Amino acid sequence: MDKYDVKVALKELYSPSSKDFSLVDVPQMHYLAIDGHGDPNTSPEYAAAIEALYPVAYALKFGSKKELGRDFVVAPLEGLWRADDPAVFTQRQKDAWDWTMMISLPDWITAEMTDAAITAMKTKKGIPAVDQLRLLELAEGTSVQILHIGSYDDEAPTLAKLHDEFMPTNGLTFNGDHHEIYLSDPRRTAPEKLKTILRQPVRPA
Repeated sequence: MDKYDVKVALKELYSPSSKDFSLVDVPQMHYLAIDGHGDPNTSPEYAAAIEALYPVAYALKFGSKKELGRDFVVAPLEGLWRADDPAVFTQRQKDAWDWTMMISLPDWITAEMTDAAITAMKTKKGIPAVDQLRLLELAEGTSVQILHIGSYDDEAPTLAKLHDEFMPTNGLTFNGDHHEIYLSDPRRTAPEKLKTILRQPVRPA
């Protein structure tokens, strides 16, 4: 049985250069998602969100394999980050951040399957934030992205270059939330070696 892997199926979206910004066209994607607010390093809400996402994602994986004969690799954690002023990202004002944490799902995973996995997880484990999970359909379209290698707190210069140089020079403006894709496990990877895709949906200014 071949496993579906979004990083392979949509390779151009999950393997950008770390040297230059690139423009990509992101199709509509299907996510298991949860919303919250605050500093991801210190917020109990953020920790609870991550604790809810992974068990349900794996339940969907195993359920899909058993019931449909279709297996998939659980995708990397992704995050949408938003604030009233984009400068809070370059200034790292984390308490002001709203976020949606999410994991990409194959398009054959239905709302019914997701609801069943959430219900099963509620009865088996005490994971309070499970009730807040939802399916998210996201169509970002034209986006700029780059691979950041290093600590999350060192993203600011790259984002400043994107916001203040690349986008204005190319006649582009914001058209959606700041999007990060976490290719590395921070529990097992040194901060200076973390790989994170930074993506910004754009439109003509």
